[in-house]
Amino acid sequence: MSSALPHQPSVEYAPEKQTDVVVGGENHSDILQVLSSETAQEILTTLKREPGTASDVATAIGQSIQNVTYHLDRLRDVDLVTPVGTWYSEKGKEMTVYAVTTEELVVQFADSTHQEPDRSPDRR
Repeated sequence: MSSALPHQPSVEYAPEKQTDVVVGGENHSDILQVLSSETAQEILTTLKREPGTASDVATAIGQSIQNVTYHLDRLRDVDLVTPVGTWYSEKGKEMTVYAVTTEELVVQFADSTHQEPDRSPDRR
């Protein structure tokens, strides 16, 4: 018996070409901390190939759905993945479809010409 609900209709999304992470800038540590996880890196690699649900990603990388969901939430918090649609399971359960938000992530260092103000005691 086939479902009346669509299972995996195509989703349209357009990731940004490049996102810069500036070490020494705002929010850099959050992104780098999230990316330090091998599981998060595997999720990004999987979603870079094609959008998918948490269960699709879990199957693809051989992890539990709970673990993948945890990392997807962290990746969403730092705007590296985003929901792009909804698919339905054969039982009619709604499932969020995720995709990467950027094609390239570039890590840069803050401009070294910026110097802290001189905090030495007054010289007379």
